[in-house]
Amino acid sequence: MLDESKELGWWVYIIETKCNKLYTGITTDVARRFQEHLAVYRKESDKGAKFFRGHEPKNVVYQEAHASRSEASKREYEIKKMSSLKKRALIA
Repeated sequence: MLDESKELGWWVYIIETKCNKLYTGITTDVARRFQEHLAVYRKESDKGAKFFRGHEPKNVVYQEAHASRSEASKREYEIKKMSSLKKRALIA
């Protein structure tokens, strides 16, 4: 489900890890951000989230576009407050 477009704008994304945990974040480039998180797991960089020091990212399972960073941040907050079941329903 990884969108390779380089459009301007902000994205809210959810990454599933190898151990089936979900991580939610925002970025302007989902593919680049996934690679940054993967580099943190591999101890090649510290540009990604600390969460990935112990959780190997598997793939991007959800993403949605927003016109501004503010909108994306608000949506990220909403998703982070959801239960795991609601997040899985959103992904499906």
